[in-house]
Amino acid sequence: MKKYVLALDQGTTSSRTIVFNKKGQIVAKAQYEFEQIYPHTGWVEHDPYAILESQLHSLTSALEIGQIDPKEIAAIGITNQRETTILWDKETGKPVYNAIVWQCRRTAPICEKLAADGMGDYVREHTGLLIDAYFSGTKIKWILDNVPEARTLANEGKLLFGTVETWLIWNLTGHKVHITDYSNAARTMLFDIEKLCWDQTLCEKLGIPMSILPEVRESSSVYGEVAEDVPGLRELAGVPISGAIGDQQAALFGQACFKAGMAKNTYGTGCFLLMNTGDKRPHSQNNLIEGLAWGLNGKVTYDLEGSAFNAGSVIKWMRDELRMIAEPSECDFLAESVKDANGIYLVPAFTGLGAPYWDMYARGCICGLTRGTNRAHFARAVLESIAYQCNDLVEAMSKDSGIVLSELRVDGGASVSNVMMQIQANLIAAKVNRPQLVETTALGSAYMAGLAVGFWKDLDEIETVREVDRIFVPSIDNDSREAMVAGWRKAVQRAMNWEDK
Repeated sequence: MKKYVLALDQGTTSSRTIVFNKKGQIVAKAQYEFEQIYPHTGWVEHDPYAILESQLHSLTSALEIGQIDPKEIAAIGITNQRETTILWDKETGKPVYNAIVWQCRRTAPICEKLAADGMGDYVREHTGLLIDAYFSGTKIKWILDNVPEARTLANEGKLLFGTVETWLIWNLTGHKVHITDYSNAARTMLFDIEKLCWDQTLCEKLGIPMSILPEVRESSSVYGEVAEDVPGLRELAGVPISGAIGDQQAALFGQACFKAGMAKNTYGTGCFLLMNTGDKRPHSQNNLIEGLAWGLNGKVTYDLEGSAFNAGSVIKWMRDELRMIAEPSECDFLAESVKDANGIYLVPAFTGLGAPYWDMYARGCICGLTRGTNRAHFARAVLESIAYQCNDLVEAMSKDSGIVLSELRVDGGASVSNVMMQIQANLIAAKVNRPQLVETTALGSAYMAGLAVGFWKDLDEIETVREVDRIFVPSIDNDSREAMVAGWRKAVQRAMNWEDK
């Protein structure tokens, strides 16, 4: 009898495997970090082999930790950091360059050229995106233009492109399956979200041969099976790989936001707010992204998304670069020891600002420092900076959708912070609903894989699995909230105008 579904959760800083049972409970998990590569200011890369090896290591470790019999695995689902771009030789399997990470800003000049050429409206109309270095299309162009081997292989029909789930599936299936799903394809800036196909005009404009692009499939579908020759996975040979979905859409699904108007925010490396808009494509007037949440049962579901590039990474920066704390939990302890941030605002625009500002050149800043500022005030400002960014997204989404949120479902590593979730509820003036299981990204991919093979029957069965851990209710008055938000907006303007004399 099949008892479990494996979720491969490949993130920006680590690779994890989580084993779920039929009740959506975690049976075992393992996680391994891998190196972040910063060749130049604003550039971020990963070694594709480090991604693959850390993911496979976490998989075998999770099975060992949970003493799981591989014969009890019903399916494997994959969720991934989106937009991160890998190009490889399809004959040798060797990447021609490091993975260019979603955070990388090197292609800003390419984006400026596209905008100057009047492509902004076309990109928006067909892909639902704004022209930005965030997305995969310009990253592909950069590799083709700057790695001679890449263009040569492309011209010979020997080059493949993939985001991370594509790279993992291709390797897990023994170099046989080259696919992506709707949620990831929609983040490339090359995919028409209404016609549901790769856009020839955009590919030609960026000089990208369409032959390198993967087949686009539903997020819940049997793509292939684990091959016998995958190192260390011989016992898993034949297990279906049947779920693939971008990390933020996976969290939306894992939070059981199945109805139009339901929204979630994930506090991971970045901060990502998504709203399910059903079978209707949304049209944003407030610089949010229109995209595809998933493909399931022959239909696609659309979403509205806003993203902040730095959230949990700000806490990590406080620990690793500033060395103000030894562990992330210490940030909470310090923040709770003071009633407020003593008038300071941190804008963590380390890699520019995402929605609703979309300023590629904004940089981080701290405003309001006085002699009375201490480490605890700084810690609180760090947590507030994450919550302020989410509030910006909530306000933009409410304007676009006409829906004033009464509840926001939350997940991700940083959502375990009680003090930050209370700050969040105060700022958005709505309830913040945290589930008992905050690993909803991995859970969403497990659901997709399980649905494809009948491990879970339907959405109704999945909906009964979600259990609430805690609901945070706003505890400040509206005047206090507006004063805090006004200060934040002044600080954001400083970050966006930091080069002004």
